[in-house]
Amino acid sequence: MEFSIQALLLLIVIGLVAGMLSGFVGVGGGIIIVPALVFALGMTQLQAQGTSLAVLLLPVGIFAVMNYYKAENINVAAALIIAGTFVIGAYYGSKFALKLPEHKVKFVFGLLMFYVSIRMIYSSGMKWFAS
Repeated sequence: MEFSIQALLLLIVIGLVAGMLSGFVGVGGGIIIVPALVFALGMTQLQAQGTSLAVLLLPVGIFAVMNYYKAENINVAAALIIAGTFVIGAYYGSKFALKLPEHKVKFVFGLLMFYVSIRMIYSSGMKWFAS
């Protein structure tokens, strides 16, 4: 699969940011990669979830990835790019987090979780309550 230069740069940024936040506050896949793929690259929720799982394939969800792959909901090329840059971002994110007081890291984690949850709820169109 080919990507435009802009899409390739976005995938690299997603991998780096997810890796940095993973090393910094212990989040990455569901909290960072999935929303980023949905909002920045226009993937469907299932494609984003499948691609995010593929990033973490061996250590976490090999059987889940198999199911998403069979349903054609994984962008393998995107997963490989994000995985490669995730490692670099995680290294630097963890180094930064270890230099800060724990309460500051907890605060950033809480803000991040709040922002992402509000964004995901809002983008769902509140359809849960309509049915």
